[in-house]
Amino acid sequence: MHIPFCRSKCPYCDFYSVRADESVKTQYVNTLKNRISAEMSTSDCKADTLYIGGGTPSVLGSENLCEIVKSASPFLSPNAEITVECNPFGLSEDFFKILAFYGVNRISMGLQSANDRERRALGRLSDSETVKQAVLNVQSAGISNISLDVMLGIPRQTEKSLSETLDFCLSLGVPHISAYILKLEEGTVFYNRQNSLSLPDDDAVADLYLQTCETLERNGIMQYEISNFAKCGYESRHNLKYWNCEEYLGLGPAAHSFLGGKRFYFERDLNAFLNDSNPISDGDGGDFTEYAMLRLRLTKGLLNSETENRFGHKIPEEIIKKSAFFADKGFMESDERGIRLTRNGFLLSNSILAEIL
Repeated sequence: MHIPFCRSKCPYCDFYSVRADESVKTQYVNTLKNRISAEMSTSDCKADTLYIGGGTPSVLGSENLCEIVKSASPFLSPNAEITVECNPFGLSEDFFKILAFYGVNRISMGLQSANDRERRALGRLSDSETVKQAVLNVQSAGISNISLDVMLGIPRQTEKSLSETLDFCLSLGVPHISAYILKLEEGTVFYNRQNSLSLPDDDAVADLYLQTCETLERNGIMQYEISNFAKCGYESRHNLKYWNCEEYLGLGPAAHSFLGGKRFYFERDLNAFLNDSNPISDGDGGDFTEYAMLRLRLTKGLLNSETENRFGHKIPEEIIKKSAFFADKGFMESDERGIRLTRNGFLLSNSILAEIL
């Protein structure tokens, strides 16, 4: 469920979001509830994950978020993973207790950096102490499955400041961390100001990425996807659906879906969604090339056994041969089980995938 609202726009962000008053937010929640009922009431199967992302879902307030969860609950299987993305700024003390009462069992929170100077440069409205208190409030509400977002390659970031951010995450005992390398998206403030930003160069960013991987794994938070790390059993069940090329339904402006072998999406237009616009077709999905591309984002990689179960054949020999070239250079591994990118290979994943697929 995409919540397209933010208090302010972060200078690096390309996700679709707008500012809105309370009446528009209420109208949006009601529209979303109607869409959930219309889309799910005709399905025989239950969803086993619900992800409420954004934008900034927490700006809706706990009552509106719980209305969305209650609307989806009849269509969820028991023990479903229910995630809400939150910005720690401006949350009431009982915010997370209310979410937990209605079944939310996973929180994804935007930290980005524990260095307040870096946070200000990223347009974050709260300081690191506010983030710390928010995490403690989540834990106090009985929600142990917490993910913090960290950004790499941001203005003025150094190995020392990144080390402080990672230590901050580890000190809070969160079991999941997402670490994303900053990408300058066209149309954002950062893109337009890129020549004046003090950004680390590519080699420095690569070092920051490797530092993150090594630090987290030394502390039992293991990499399972290019940008994601978790203690055993805390991997994001929802996001694994994307990387395993499984089906999902997305609702809201800019939300994408993959159902029945077809991909489709809603346009980036809040008013259109409020006026019951239909999603736009994005063609077929789920073929071998797409599956391989997504699976190679995972540390376990593309496996012969799972490929054969899904497509009736193992990894094509041509791809195995191409992978051998990158394996010789330390960017991939290839054995009887399948192929996978190494940590250094993840840093060049787009180029490597384009070559072998």
